[in-house]
Amino acid sequence: MNVKTPEVAVIGGGVIGCSIAYHLASEGVSVTLLEKDRIGEKASSAAAGMLGAQVESGFPGPMVDLCLASREMFPSLARELKEKTGLDIEWDGTGLLRLAGDPAEGEELRERGAWQREQGETAEWWDPKTLLRREPALGEGVAGGLFIPGDSQVSAPRLVQALARGASLTGAELLEGAEVRRFRCEGGRIRELETSAGRIHPEKVVFAAGAWSGILAEAIGLRLPVVPVKGESLALRWHRPLFRRTLFAKGCYLVPKADGRVIVGATELPGDTSPGVSAKAVHGLLREAVRLVPGLGEADWERAWSGLRPGTPDGLPYLGRAPEHENLWVACGHFRNGILLSAATGRGLADLLLGRPVPRLNPFSPGRVLAGERR
Repeated sequence: MNVKTPEVAVIGGGVIGCSIAYHLASEGVSVTLLEKDRIGEKASSAAAGMLGAQVESGFPGPMVDLCLASREMFPSLARELKEKTGLDIEWDGTGLLRLAGDPAEGEELRERGAWQREQGETAEWWDPKTLLRREPALGEGVAGGLFIPGDSQVSAPRLVQALARGASLTGAELLEGAEVRRFRCEGGRIRELETSAGRIHPEKVVFAAGAWSGILAEAIGLRLPVVPVKGESLALRWHRPLFRRTLFAKGCYLVPKADGRVIVGATELPGDTSPGVSAKAVHGLLREAVRLVPGLGEADWERAWSGLRPGTPDGLPYLGRAPEHENLWVACGHFRNGILLSAATGRGLADLLLGRPVPRLNPFSPGRVLAGERR
């Protein structure tokens, strides 16, 4: 049987795995990426593509810092990927509006904007009059909004494909339909991967399989808590643009795309791994979308879909080397921030695998849950 001997084997062909493969291959590292289905067809392609480093940040800390650092990488990454691959990831820097449904939420958002400004970020409170002047399609009853010009968006499917193509063009081997069936571990190292595409003897291994990463860990006797969280979304196609900026409210978010679609998302169903989209989800998302922007009631229906986000018990991703396996690294658990954190994760994991220190990843070490958990 065919045996491959890459420097790094990346398991998982979503946006995180493809970003790691891209950054490693760009530095001349031999990489084999294994995806049991199709590149990017799971959670990564289901994402709306928001780069919301500030919109959901309720308090300062390492997670906010990592999100901000990753967001700042995207304008140059977009140019780099366009130059290398010819693919436009449709980076859109028109900003994001976090809408307040009532005065109490408005006060919370004003306080959020205040500490974000103290951190050196831009966040502008727009009262209802200012808000409706700048986004006149909004419905009545909005109590103002926090405008975050730094938060942006991309096309999630295009980002995954651009990273995958960029990795391939710089020497990475991307294998679709390649399922890992068994690990052979000796002396604290993963020595061999037995896969449907043949045997692989890597120097280093990365688990980047999203909601399925915990299953991989179990196969080598580690407990890595990853909770699948189903998210359902839908797309509408409007006849004329009604608003320019991404709109984010408690009931839903609305992300206008360059091709004339509006993505409406998203439900959160922890532990639900069922396929498809429920009528209840479609009804709820449409109701909220039309409440925020009444004109969307005249938009054309396009489609609905679902994906599984990889959540963690403490809400932080796992990024770094796994204890007890000297050649295993983990990059998963990004929950709603996989697209946003793909840039910093890809660059950071590549640096770690090359022996470079990355202090900002220290708070996300998988050792916080893996230490002493080996069975």
